[in-house]
Amino acid sequence: MTESTIQEQIRDAMITMFELSPDEVHPGARLVDDLGLDSIDAVDLSVRIQEITGETIEEDQLKSIETVGDIFTVVQQLVSNASS
Repeated sequence: MTESTIQEQIRDAMITMFELSPDEVHPGARLVDDLGLDSIDAVDLSVRIQEITGETIEEDQLKSIETVGDIFTVVQQLVSNASS
């Protein structure tokens, strides 16, 4: 699975799960301030990311995520580490 495919799946999941418009979900969008997500949403999203990638986001990684772009970065690291 390519990086762009994973990003697209995560973006689509966020749009569906949180009823966001596609225009809202961009790398600079802040999860709390711009998208209105909360800690429960973060847990739901981390479960969905695990389903997509087969990798688990660690708690410290999850706490460091503030933007959609941060999600993409963490997921890229997870997938990269898993293939190493």
